[in-house]
Amino acid sequence: LFLFDLQKSSLTQTGGSTAVASGLGEGQRLLSRAKRGWVWNQMFVLEEFSGPDPILVGRLHTDLDVGSKNIKYVLAGEGAGTIFAINELTGDIHAMKRLDREEKAEYTLTAQVVNADTDEPLEPPSEFIIKVQDINDNPPQFIEGPYRASVPEMSPVGTPVTRVTATDADDPVYGNSAKLVYSILEGQPYFSVDPNSATIKIALHGMDREMREEYLVVIQAKDMGGHMGGLSGTTTVTITLTDINDNPPKFSKSLYEFIIPEDLPTGKMGGKVKANDRDIGENAKSTYSVIEGNDQGVFEIVTDPQTQEGLLRLKKPLDYESKRAYTLKVEATNVRFEPSSGGPFKDTATVKIVVEDADEPPVFSKPMYSLEVNENAPINTVIGTVNARDPDSTGSSVRYFIDRHTDLERQFNINVDDGKITLAKPLDRETDMWHNITVTATEVSKAIVAIRVMDINDNAPEFATEYEAFLCENGKPGQVIQTVSAVDKDDPIQGHYFDYRLVPEMLNNPNFTIKNNQDNSISVLAKHDTFRRQKQEMYFLPIIVTDNGNPPMSSTNTLTIRVCGCSKDGIVQSCNVEAYVLPIGLSMGALIAILACIILLLVIVVLFVTLRRHKNEPLIIKDDEDVRENIIRYDDEGGGEEDTEAFDIATLQNPDGINGYLPRKDIKPDLQFMPRAGQHSGPNGVDVDEFINVRLHEADNDPTAPPYDSIQIYGYEGRGSIAGSLSSLETASSDSDQNYDYLREWGPRFRRLGELYSVGESDRET
Repeated sequence: LFLFDLQKSSLTQTGGSTAVASGLGEGQRLLSRAKRGWVWNQMFVLEEFSGPDPILVGRLHTDLDVGSKNIKYVLAGEGAGTIFAINELTGDIHAMKRLDREEKAEYTLTAQVVNADTDEPLEPPSEFIIKVQDINDNPPQFIEGPYRASVPEMSPVGTPVTRVTATDADDPVYGNSAKLVYSILEGQPYFSVDPNSATIKIALHGMDREMREEYLVVIQAKDMGGHMGGLSGTTTVTITLTDINDNPPKFSKSLYEFIIPEDLPTGKMGGKVKANDRDIGENAKSTYSVIEGNDQGVFEIVTDPQTQEGLLRLKKPLDYESKRAYTLKVEATNVRFEPSSGGPFKDTATVKIVVEDADEPPVFSKPMYSLEVNENAPINTVIGTVNARDPDSTGSSVRYFIDRHTDLERQFNINVDDGKITLAKPLDRETDMWHNITVTATEVSKAIVAIRVMDINDNAPEFATEYEAFLCENGKPGQVIQTVSAVDKDDPIQGHYFDYRLVPEMLNNPNFTIKNNQDNSISVLAKHDTFRRQKQEMYFLPIIVTDNGNPPMSSTNTLTIRVCGCSKDGIVQSCNVEAYVLPIGLSMGALIAILACIILLLVIVVLFVTLRRHKNEPLIIKDDEDVRENIIRYDDEGGGEEDTEAFDIATLQNPDGINGYLPRKDIKPDLQFMPRAGQHSGPNGVDVDEFINVRLHEADNDPTAPPYDSIQIYGYEGRGSIAGSLSSLETASSDSDQNYDYLREWGPRFRRLGELYSVGESDRET
């Protein structure tokens, strides 16, 4: 069996068989010759690859392969048929899949020649090894990164900080694929890294934590010994500088001034001082002490463990009248210190204290007074005097009072101004030998007392103003119609908060809704866009406003919403219903012209009606004083009683009269009277007597008839009148024969008529 390595061209012949051995760093070795034939232990070296195209590993050949087609090559072992495949006819071996040394470094396979028809072996199997040679296909990795480390501030240059470690999955014994070199990408010039050991060190002198506490360092590991073409990986190292006591405490001020009242109780704090330290933790802690000005031991200073402040406290009482000011010198000292510093850090400051005068009570000259009086002493006898003074610098006046709880029987009195005690009631020694009373002395002082009336929730909120909203007909649903806010006369401590809601019967109204603006106001929104002035010009929306008081108060306020016509820009133009019928698009000048024409037309109509009424004025002269009779003036006297030619009898044949109804000319009835149809003699004849009787009956029964007489005018007087002619023509008498004095006797209604005729006679005589 011949094994050809197609990557080398060296040829070796042994025992009549020939083999081509691998030359990729591994030699070939002939181990032994078995009874069943030659067995080759051959090693092939193949670099790992990632595909996807198959790669030729080698070729098998046997002496039996002389061109006949009854033999075939068979491959068995690790990866045979999956990773490695053999051509049965030519003996070519190919790698079909990715070879990765990090997954499997070598494969052991067996090759054999068999009969193509019977699969019987023609030669013994030959075993060989395919070794996957490493290539640099894995970058270095920091498995434990990112790192955190710390180092004391002010450390000298070269001080180790920490060490990082990177790993490379490539073969460490073959080539430089796994040889790593470390370098620093970020963090210079503060830190450096050893290229071989990856130890990070201090590279800059005097690194102060108070200037910068934290640093971010980026370390790179590169294989191939750091040469070009190598793969690399990075990691981050966060380095924190730890604090050392390298800063002294420092008072924020060199001079502190405090005012302490003289009545401050002992042990109470009178002021604070603070020494700031840029260090942290234990290195920043300080203790305080008074080193000067406290000879009498009036003050002491202690350290607050929480705030590191110095609390100045009072050890002895103060007296404004004896000493009004103190000057102290205080010192702050670090608790910890570095041995190399030579001692703890310190700082001093001056504290000036001013004693404030307090309003002290009066002091009696004696703590107890003993007085004597005879039992027969008369009333108002002065028994003795007590004396008290105001220790304050103001020296206020003192007033004296007897505590009546110690003098229940009111046996004694005291003068409020000078402290003289007098007898108020007779004494009896046998009853009470001793009287122990207490006298109180008080200062005379005045104070202004301001009494504030606290608020309770007794006012309901209401609208801030009387809102009148305007809604455009062409508005959109959801459009804000009006923003409403409320006011409350109360003044709660937590401030006002108003809750708005519609009255229950308006919750489901189809026209409007409200939205809370979260600023104690609401917006009223329209629900649709079908508002029309002809349908409804005005809407009333009741809203309940409730405050957040205890108990809460509420009121119902009504918002008036008017539907208006607006321009395309939403500007209100008219809110009257009448304005809707005006032609759209007319200018103001055109509207004024149309209005002027209408007014002119109305004036013409009024003039026309006035002229018509003047022309149709009835021939009745009305007198303001006489409402009973009317004087009729005839322009045509006619031809006498028998003259029927001057008048048209057809007047009595008026169609209205024939039908039984002739409207009254002298009045305008309020209620139209519907008369009954009257009888008539026929179209060619007129029954005047019946006509007049019908008219008389209608006048008597007409509810619209006036309650006074009215003269009916007829053009025909009739024939054969018993009363004779009504005309004054052709009469035998004249005005001079008539005496009208009797008219004055008929009453006031006829007095005016008598005067007229009397005046006529006087004129004729004249």
